[in-house]
Amino acid sequence: MGIDIRHPSEQELREAMQAASVAFGSSLEDEEWQRESVTLPTDRAVVAFDDGRAVGLAGAYPFELTVPGAQLPCSGVTWVGVMPTHRRRGILRGFMEQQFADAREWGEPVAALWASEASIYGRFGYGPAAPGARMKGRRDRFSFRDDPGPVGTWRLVDAEEAFRLFPPVYDRLRLERPGMLSRSEHWWRAHKLADPESWRRGNSQKFYASFELDGEVAAYSIYRVKEEWEDGFPKGIVRPLESFATSPASERELWRYLFGIDLMTTVDVHAVDPASPLFLMVRDPRALRLSRIDALWLRLVDVDAALRARTYEDGEPVVFEVTDEVCPWNAGRHRAGADAGRTEDAADIELGVADLATVYLGGFSFHDLARADRVRELSPGALDRATELFRTPLPPFCPEVF
Repeated sequence: MGIDIRHPSEQELREAMQAASVAFGSSLEDEEWQRESVTLPTDRAVVAFDDGRAVGLAGAYPFELTVPGAQLPCSGVTWVGVMPTHRRRGILRGFMEQQFADAREWGEPVAALWASEASIYGRFGYGPAAPGARMKGRRDRFSFRDDPGPVGTWRLVDAEEAFRLFPPVYDRLRLERPGMLSRSEHWWRAHKLADPESWRRGNSQKFYASFELDGEVAAYSIYRVKEEWEDGFPKGIVRPLESFATSPASERELWRYLFGIDLMTTVDVHAVDPASPLFLMVRDPRALRLSRIDALWLRLVDVDAALRARTYEDGEPVVFEVTDEVCPWNAGRHRAGADAGRTEDAADIELGVADLATVYLGGFSFHDLARADRVRELSPGALDRATELFRTPLPPFCPEVF
């Protein structure tokens, strides 16, 4: 009651970021404010005010999201926090509703986020659309099957040279991989390559490693190490923050390098590509200690535009009856496949908007939804047809935690 939710002025934005920082148990430092005041302009911030005082914030970074066959404008939802004094007052719902209205106005048919708490966002129409993997691999048990031996050359570079070498590799992969996000020069310099002390949390500085094969950059890794010792023996941890390779050979050399760093016993990766061939490259895949994570959640803000934007495999179109309590403009029937968009044709499948988001990038199939009792088949064979239409060569992957 009495909460005003609106876009802030420039003078109000810093106070709002401080309120969101308090919600996460931290504080807003000058360096973070200088970075975020550029990344998150006021018109992409939504603030809750109580008697003129900021008590919560939600932001939406401007991205392009790779979807099957296209790049789609995307609201990258972030900074979502409400001060502990103002919980359970409907502020989060107000944030979500305002963000969806803003995204429609901006022409951004989808919104995406990494959930701080996975139980929150399903009720607002988000679905886990690009699951990833976590790895805590053991160095002492790491070796390749049928190892042909090392090739190419690794070298450590500084942040400035990394900015010259790494973005072309990233963009080459990004444009072909559903789930990956565009990066501006500011994002590369201020978010990806920057290395403030507050980000280290007891780990080392960032290292920027570039791998060259046949005269070209074929892989890179941005990583930290955590030096630890026990009874005179090294027990360090390698923490790759981002690692990409462009071929099977460079993929092998990427992991050979990271698992070969001296004085380390563990390679701890927060987000591993679920399509990485590493599992099949090593003699002992169990030693990788892989586990699944939910990673990127997706919301179809404009179902019609989202279905028209992506491409499909060949096959007979399928009509969905979509329910959406939060964004009622999405409710109704939509065709996927040839002539995608709104339709009055009879529905083949009934499902909620969050479940349609879950399959949109190709990370799950309609049969997966059916096994979880998340979809209703209205015409025989519709699940088979829909699964084939939405099939992608690789699962989606989002390495960008934002």
